[in-house]
Amino acid sequence: MSRRDEQAVPVPRSGRYLGIYSPAVHRFESLTLDVNGPLATLTLNRPTRLNALTRNLLREIVRACRLVDEDHPDIKVLVVRGAGRAFSAGFDLEDFSTPETGRTSRDTADLGRLAAEALTNVRPLTIASIHGHCVGGGLVLAASCDLRLAADSARFLIPEVDLGIPLAWGGIPRLVREIGPALTKELVLTCRPFTPDEALAARFLNRVVPEVALAPAVQELAESLCGKPAFSLRVTKQQVNAVMEEIGSTARNTIDGDVLTAALADPESRAASRTYLERRNR
Repeated sequence: MSRRDEQAVPVPRSGRYLGIYSPAVHRFESLTLDVNGPLATLTLNRPTRLNALTRNLLREIVRACRLVDEDHPDIKVLVVRGAGRAFSAGFDLEDFSTPETGRTSRDTADLGRLAAEALTNVRPLTIASIHGHCVGGGLVLAASCDLRLAADSARFLIPEVDLGIPLAWGGIPRLVREIGPALTKELVLTCRPFTPDEALAARFLNRVVPEVALAPAVQELAESLCGKPAFSLRVTKQQVNAVMEEIGSTARNTIDGDVLTAALADPESRAASRTYLERRNR
């Protein structure tokens, strides 16, 4: 673990819980989990890469959610945020293009689905605090959270089709449930950027606030929820998630890994990916 990775990421707090609980910080290689009584913060911590999602980071999200469920039963709310200038710039192309020893391409392709499902199923309520870039797989992770607040300067984009791959990781059913089929098709197929105001109007976001007000707004909402009975919070989350599964099930998302693997082997898709990368690097 590098010295940079060992450094704790500052997490804004209003002070309501300070002095009442003994904070605990779990440091992973690419994220931190900051626990302060009933409120915890999961921070994607690759700021120099705009928190692009590597295979290791996705695995750490799964491990962190398991840690929350098994070792921190008092947590009621889990805030998910990105360090530095972005929430997440999507999956790290360089990392995913390098084969892993002892793992199949199908195993690698399935990591995003597992991370998204871990965020969906973790016991506490989850709040995505979105600033800067929220792109592709990063947007799927945000969609996996229960509530979403964004800065008015955030930038949303789903570039997968231009990259020669379909949106996977359970992104399609999650978006269809939140914003409807027509807008899902438009945003995924055109790969056009969209603004926080458009995301709010489409009901993807709960609230849009000025960038300087994002951390306080998330903190206020989180602390308000922490003041409510854990049982009711948990049951309400389970009830809503059950209804959403009936509307658009994510049970078939296990095939997304196969779809990604097939796309990476398709000549036209690979050519589209090369063209996209060449255009981006000019």
